[in-house]
Amino acid sequence: MEPVNKVVVVTGGGNGIGAALCRRFAAEGAAKVVVADIDFVLAQNVAAEIGGLAVACNVANEADVKSLVETVIDTCGRVDIFISNAGITVKGGLDCPNEDWQRMWDVNVMSRLFAARAVVPQMLEQGGGYLIHTASAAGVLTEIGSASYSATKHADVALAEWLSVCYGRQGIDVSCICPLGVATDMLDDDDPIHRYLHLHVITPEEVAECVVQAMREKRFLILPHPDVADFFAMKTNDHDQWIRGMQRLRQKLTRAQTRRYAA
Repeated sequence: MEPVNKVVVVTGGGNGIGAALCRRFAAEGAAKVVVADIDFVLAQNVAAEIGGLAVACNVANEADVKSLVETVIDTCGRVDIFISNAGITVKGGLDCPNEDWQRMWDVNVMSRLFAARAVVPQMLEQGGGYLIHTASAAGVLTEIGSASYSATKHADVALAEWLSVCYGRQGIDVSCICPLGVATDMLDDDDPIHRYLHLHVITPEEVAECVVQAMREKRFLILPHPDVADFFAMKTNDHDQWIRGMQRLRQKLTRAQTRRYAA
């Protein structure tokens, strides 16, 4: 699908990857780019820059997502491309509070379900559309420092797969963005694991470029970091060996963190 003359909705569009996607789709000639964000000021700033429409939306609230889609249809007549980009992360494993797990689930997974519920019927009626989820390489590999991020991003990819299987033959294309480190405020320079990701860091604009190219080819997995494809192949070829390698990597990074705190 080409973005030109399309109505595009991007959640979490006020900064990071979302803002880069909004700018890129506007540059590609989209009919209208809708910048949705829980921070309305950020959404307004990006929308003003690209001539888009800003909408306040808490994606963890189904009523908000439904209202977002209704607003776009009332204003623009349709939704052609819906990018569920908004996401959050928290650190921790078994010690992570239940409240954080629930918040991660609501933002990283349920928001995608809410979007699909709201927009798929309209896309089916108009004969097609495109759903894009911003997941993570953690969704096909794992995230050592955050159990909830790894689990919810796996679920995000799984939901996208299900949507593609169920609606792909009815004109709705689905893609899932799975980058490694991206230069956004989600990367923590004080975290040894995130410092490891900095070795592979790319810009949000590079992610947006990959998304546009992948849409033209209707690729399900969008992998801005080519290494992720290699890692994923290793994982599927010998899962046990891959886990052992990740165990060694975690041990190495944990030791580096311990030495830093001891110093």
